[in-house]
Amino acid sequence: MSPDSRGTNRVLYKATSNREDNNNEKIQISGNGCRCRAVRCVQQRCGRAGPGGRRCWQPRRSRRVCCTGKRVFAKNGVDVKVEIRNTGSELSKGLSAGEFDFAPAAFTNVGVALERGLDVIGVVGYVGAAFEKTTADAVVALVAAPNSGINSVADLKGKKVGVTFGATGDVWLGEALKEAGLTINDIDRVNTRPPSLVSVLDTGGVDAIVGWEPFIFRTMKKVEGAKLVKRGGDLVCFCAYLHGNPDSVYKDEAKTQAFVDAIAEAAAYVRNPANREEVAEIGTRFVNMTKEEVLSGLDFWVYDPRIGANTAKAFEASNALLLEQKKMRKPFPAEKYLDSKFIESTMKRRPELFADLGGAS
Repeated sequence: MSPDSRGTNRVLYKATSNREDNNNEKIQISGNGCRCRAVRCVQQRCGRAGPGGRRCWQPRRSRRVCCTGKRVFAKNGVDVKVEIRNTGSELSKGLSAGEFDFAPAAFTNVGVALERGLDVIGVVGYVGAAFEKTTADAVVALVAAPNSGINSVADLKGKKVGVTFGATGDVWLGEALKEAGLTINDIDRVNTRPPSLVSVLDTGGVDAIVGWEPFIFRTMKKVEGAKLVKRGGDLVCFCAYLHGNPDSVYKDEAKTQAFVDAIAEAAAYVRNPANREEVAEIGTRFVNMTKEEVLSGLDFWVYDPRIGANTAKAFEASNALLLEQKKMRKPFPAEKYLDSKFIESTMKRRPELFADLGGAS
């Protein structure tokens, strides 16, 4: 099966072709505040400034940073502008309003937005190993405060747990509790934005936190005595795909193809172990992270842009979890969200960008 349909949610991209004719059309991207912060567009960092000096956003994820730092977008004939929104709902609203051309969304929450009417098409992988397997979540972890008495997930009963409601970590927590014979009702969940996870644990506001990198690394470094209780476990698929409104995707397919090519090239660059130091250096220039934090994240984030049969299965499995947790009312078909033709074209024309990746399980 090769899914070919629709998608939605976190970082938004607006890119356009400016190949040999020097066309100045732009693709605009926006991202989730949990992973990035807003900055003013500056020429040396964002490429050529767009009309009106629009804001740019530099994503926390290394792949997008390297797209800009290594001028991968420009090399592929794409001029990108990036913006940020603080929540997934803000991203969905902005995408629906045409403020952005493309945005990333996690499988563990995009189904809710699709069910509510968000009309988008997923065209290329952002993060995650969904092409190879339906679950992959090593980037997510549970960290307990010192002296909390928490040594396993089962010990969470009656405890306060900081987690971002509706995020992948929240879905992962539900599955981890179920695995340990508990339910959400057995704990006191405290809605916490990712940047606040470190401080809420450090100040005693909660007994434990669930988050993802770099927040887990940061917590272990800054909270003395913090204990890593559980990491991953293949409970959910921490995967996100870039999507856009049908008009953004199909009005100029050459532009969309160039965008997908650039994402695939950047992903290959980030995956190459020989580039780790440079990736980290670029990351520290573009986002509020230390080199050590960027490097630690590279050990857990998966940068695979491919779409295939397992991608569809991962999407549908995530919907099943949302249904079980009563966050959705009915499944949303993968074939109405994902369109693999752009990345399949990249794979055929530029196989060297995928030579290091494994096949589907």
